[in-house]
Amino acid sequence: MDICDVIKNRKSCRAYTDQPIPLEIVRSLLEIAKWAPSGVNHQPSKIAILGPKTKEKLANSLLEQFDAGVLPNPDYDFCPDSWPEPYKIRRKACGQALYQSLGVALEDSEGKKRHKRRNYNFFGAPVGLIVFIDKGMPKGSWLDVGLFIQNFLIAAENLGLATCAQASFADYPDMIREILFLENVDIVCGISLGYRDLNHPLNSYKTERDALENFTQWYK
Repeated sequence: MDICDVIKNRKSCRAYTDQPIPLEIVRSLLEIAKWAPSGVNHQPSKIAILGPKTKEKLANSLLEQFDAGVLPNPDYDFCPDSWPEPYKIRRKACGQALYQSLGVALEDSEGKKRHKRRNYNFFGAPVGLIVFIDKGMPKGSWLDVGLFIQNFLIAAENLGLATCAQASFADYPDMIREILFLENVDIVCGISLGYRDLNHPLNSYKTERDALENFTQWYK
């Protein structure tokens, strides 16, 4: 597929089949993703690839935290309580499309909670990854990590695989560090990887993108 079509066709997948992904494929995707640019080639991205037992242990531990009502304590602020416009309206539209696909009303707090807890099980994907970075790295390094993640997502789409980059895994970084024996790092996000469940309603919608005129300024 043409790379431009791959970029436009990719979307976050929140429901997967149980078809396994060979580790050789995961390795090949990471070999591609590592060619992302980074300032002075310092390559700050670090990735934990979770085997089935570790993925299950991590998911169960995070779900225990979530079900117990433990407040998130992320290493960085990603999703504030209040957004200025136009970001607030975009966030609302995204949530509406998601919950409508599930038949969950916006006022159904329990239904929304049931969906949110699925984040911590990688939405049932057979492969889970955790992205992290050495603690204390500058903002520019975080930007470079984002470029690595994008490379990974696009490479996976090109192979017919589905992905979802999930900031939800940053909610409980202390638990992740404990289980994965990590020290002096910040947890950036998780990534779900697998084959898209085409029969699941969560994969029936796609979010829109703003018109070019609304986010560009052209100068002579």
